[in-house]
Amino acid sequence: MKNRKLLTLFLIVFIDLLGFSIILPLLPFYAETFNATPTQVGLLVASYAAAQLVGAPILGRLSDRYGRKPVLLISLTGTFIGFLMLGFANSLAMLFASRILDGFTGGNISVAQAYVTDITDDSNRAKGLGMLGAAFGLGFIIGPALGGVLSIYGFAVPAFVAAGLSLISILGVILFLPESLSEQARIALMNQTRQKFSLENLWRAVSRPRVGPILHVRFFYGLAFATFQTIFPLYAQYKLGLDARSTGFVLTYVGILVVFVQGFLVGWLASRFDEYRLVFTATLLMTVSLFAWAAAPNIVFVLLILAPLALAAGLLNTLLNSTLSKAVYPEEVGGALGLSASLESLTRVISPAAGGLLLGSFGTWAPGLAGGLIMIWTVSYAWRRLVKNPDPPLPPRANSEGLTPNTVA
Repeated sequence: MKNRKLLTLFLIVFIDLLGFSIILPLLPFYAETFNATPTQVGLLVASYAAAQLVGAPILGRLSDRYGRKPVLLISLTGTFIGFLMLGFANSLAMLFASRILDGFTGGNISVAQAYVTDITDDSNRAKGLGMLGAAFGLGFIIGPALGGVLSIYGFAVPAFVAAGLSLISILGVILFLPESLSEQARIALMNQTRQKFSLENLWRAVSRPRVGPILHVRFFYGLAFATFQTIFPLYAQYKLGLDARSTGFVLTYVGILVVFVQGFLVGWLASRFDEYRLVFTATLLMTVSLFAWAAAPNIVFVLLILAPLALAAGLLNTLLNSTLSKAVYPEEVGGALGLSASLESLTRVISPAAGGLLLGSFGTWAPGLAGGLIMIWTVSYAWRRLVKNPDPPLPPRANSEGLTPNTVA
């Protein structure tokens, strides 16, 4: 039954991310049809992440209180409406409104991750979260290419196709995805979270042992990797002389590697090695990869570097959420994963502007060097706080319903 739920969730997340990635690469060109300046294009891209920064932890906490399925439906519905607005947009302001709405309600990934934590245990949680990562990666492999083909009919067409895919995801949740929390578990979680829906209490919930260090690593790794993600197309153009089509092929290559890591390799590794040591090893691998990217002389060298970089990213994206879900009580999982997603969104607000400034002011080597320097600190911190002197785990906390950490399934 759990495998069936995971497969259903995999398909829903894949379809949803396919819709998202269809339109994402086309946004700058769409905005330029409304005479947007480069600065306005950058703000448009950042507006989604900024809105998600606010919305993701709220949706995650609501899913703890009211269940995963209804909040997932709310999130997908917001995405559906946002894509419709995008397709019907007749002004730059409407483009901004569509991305802000989609971003604010776009916490579906963190809610889906919370769903996985409900139906898995410590032994197979990394594997389950890896499946979601694989769905995410597959969407980003297929979506940009499909969006490019559809764009020849106008930029509104990909937006409407993305809306149609979001509608399919909504129907999939309604028809095929049961609530992951039992009636008894939902009542228990609602009783425990009643009158706790505030930023102060949310922060208290995630300020327990181990959670702070995990979020610290998530934030600084996110800053470094988001710089690579957002600046690479400009880097490929200025350093390697690649056009949009060739850059797309390179990013597809990265996506395939990440899908392999998250869909297959991470579960195998997590079943054999300590997850905190794997996190440390992945931060070290990411550091070396970013420095090598800064020094890359040609496309062949870049392609070689992207393999360990994708391996490190695939491991960190999965293992940080897996360890985070095990570091809090069941009623805090959604809020903790939502806060993690919010921090990731914050990095995608900061990194595009910072990376662009570094590339424009110093050269194509500067973003990689900056990312590597950030990761040096992250490696040191991960070693000290996650491996050498880790915080003690949370003690079991029984209640009248018999709930203890990581037993809600």
